[in-house]
Amino acid sequence: MRSRLYGRFQGRPLRAAQKRVLQDLLPRLAVSLPPGGGKLDLRSLFGPEQSRYWLEIGFGGGEHLAWQAAHQAELQSPVGLIGVEFYLNGIAAFLRQIEGTAAAARVRLYQGDARDLLAALPDQSLERVFILFPDPWPKKRHHKRRILQAAVLDRLAEVMLSGAELRVATDDRDYLRWILERLQAHPKFNWTARGPEDWRERPADWPQTRYEQKALAAGRRGTFLRYIRV
Repeated sequence: MRSRLYGRFQGRPLRAAQKRVLQDLLPRLAVSLPPGGGKLDLRSLFGPEQSRYWLEIGFGGGEHLAWQAAHQAELQSPVGLIGVEFYLNGIAAFLRQIEGTAAAARVRLYQGDARDLLAALPDQSLERVFILFPDPWPKKRHHKRRILQAAVLDRLAEVMLSGAELRVATDDRDYLRWILERLQAHPKFNWTARGPEDWRERPADWPQTRYEQKALAAGRRGTFLRYIRV
């Protein structure tokens, strides 16, 4: 049986512009999972011009996902990006950022449980996965709600190509220990860090999100982890 999906579906009342993009733009980008446990056809989902794919799980307000989509125009071989988010206000905020831009053609969105999407993705299909500042669920009785569980890492190892990169960020010290314990123990992921600067500083192609800004304002520094699927 599928575990319950925790978290808020909606926050503040949506403004008129947010309602408009949810009505007009979201249906064009929404991912529908195949019935009966089938696998997604990513080539059909994005079109034949894209054959490389990245995934962001829990994109929040969408700043990182929008930046990555916009900067694909600079690449000779742009990727298709799949964003997963349950929070309706975050989806609306992201859509407002890409509305009317070429980036919209390179993004597809799934509103729901990331585990369901992972189950529907073809094996060895993703070149990069982002899980940035996920909810730490700090109370011990809520740790089962954390996204970075062993079963999720197992499935990520299946859907990621050999040499693909997993990027994880958190500003919560307890969750950082949890993440490191599980990733360091997993046989399919190798940490790329060679020194403290490798986890203290974001790479140039890793833009700041509003959640990182809030953490810094509260005196919490983020930790930025990069793992390679082996």
